[in-house]
Amino acid sequence: MDHFQLFRRINADPRGYAIRRKQEGAKVIGHFCSYTPQELITAAGALPYRILGSGSDSVNADGYLQAYCCSLVRGGLEDALAGRLDFLEGAVFPHTCDSIQRLSDIWRMNAGFAFHADIIMPVKLNTESAADYMRAVLARFKADLEKGLQVTITETMLADAIRTCNRVRQSLSRLYAIRRQNPLAIGGGDLHAVFKAALVMDRAELADALEPLIADLAPAVRPPFTGKRLVLSGGLCSMPDIYQVVEASGARVVWDDFCTGARYFEGPVDENCAPLEGLAQKYLQRVVCPAKHAGIYSRGQYLLDKARENRADGVIFLYLKFCDPHAFDYPYMKAMLDKEGIPSLMFEIEDQLSSQGQLRTRCEAFMEML
Repeated sequence: MDHFQLFRRINADPRGYAIRRKQEGAKVIGHFCSYTPQELITAAGALPYRILGSGSDSVNADGYLQAYCCSLVRGGLEDALAGRLDFLEGAVFPHTCDSIQRLSDIWRMNAGFAFHADIIMPVKLNTESAADYMRAVLARFKADLEKGLQVTITETMLADAIRTCNRVRQSLSRLYAIRRQNPLAIGGGDLHAVFKAALVMDRAELADALEPLIADLAPAVRPPFTGKRLVLSGGLCSMPDIYQVVEASGARVVWDDFCTGARYFEGPVDENCAPLEGLAQKYLQRVVCPAKHAGIYSRGQYLLDKARENRADGVIFLYLKFCDPHAFDYPYMKAMLDKEGIPSLMFEIEDQLSSQGQLRTRCEAFMEML
């Protein structure tokens, strides 16, 4: 049985999936960031839907945004203004970068959705006050959901949602472990399809669909992989062609540092404490992105540790064009890799891979260097 079929189908038409769920009575809440507390949205009986942009030409958004806004911001607003996100009840905007914060204001005033929430989590996560602040932010978001969706989120409902989301995290972690052990066990395109579908699927349905997939993959015996092992690092990846380019060059991706990848599932919520407290600790302790601070070199050390742990021959940085937070971190992260003798390549991308030929050429040259 091809367990990837469901994920490929949803990945090919995430909007259609969300519309079907809405027709079945679900409320759909859009969001732009892995710091969105999906557990609270799930506990409210709603579907968390990650907005990545459809890649359509920007016709309406250009009148509201500066030219240097990234394609994620531009594409999300374009889809909202063009009516391609009309199945949403509204959207959630965690505090990340300046562009997302300004998008929140523009969205609230122009997109016309009934529900809107800003989640201003602490930026500096390693202070005593950060925990109290995080708990207060999550409690406020819970209240916003209850008021906006006209529901009451009990501790039991939130605990159930946490268990479901933890099942998803555990399964995705096992998928990565299988790929790390033998990169030929699962192709990059298939793993990409699983993740893009996971970002929009009902979490209980997702948890149930992942477990037989892993059970089928785990015992399979495959020939050993003798090519180059790569780690990808960046903000998000919604372009399956990247994996095709890497694999055509004779390499395989064995880990990633994406918010649409490992940062999405690493670190379960503690189920042995009060649900809101467990959530607060999860989002304080999870792998940080450039929007948060937990130490001057924490992101670089994480990437270095993952490169070593996964026996990576090299690292490719994939950054959205105009993404300043990631660009600010790049010099010191590259320097840390250089010091340890781990080669790296940096490539700027848009939400659609218009420069596939250039990436292919550079990737092939990188493989030859390795």
